[in-house]
Amino acid sequence: MLVYNKLVRDRIPQIIEAKGKTGRTRILDEVEYHTQLKLKLSEETTEYLRAENTEEALEELSDILEVVRALAAAHGASWEELEALREQKAEKRGGFEERVFLIDVDEGA
Repeated sequence: MLVYNKLVRDRIPQIIEAKGKTGRTRILDEVEYHTQLKLKLSEETTEYLRAENTEEALEELSDILEVVRALAAAHGASWEELEALREQKAEKRGGFEERVFLIDVDEGA
């Protein structure tokens, strides 16, 4: 028996059953759900960092986006609200397209 003890996508139990296997699940309360989403974000980020090619990287980035969507909802925000916040920050501070790398700042003057 494999033990997972982790948050999985909604259709995973049906996929397991379709393969003729049996899995046990439970529904998390709000506090557990929020905690598990944070752990899932860490897991998916680690998988992205370990990706060995563009295809794997994009696959993991899509998983990260799904977790971010769920986290936004857990915080009471829609994807559109999150995107609006992102756009506001990008307008004020820019994005990352120009590849600017800050080396240091002289605080003396």
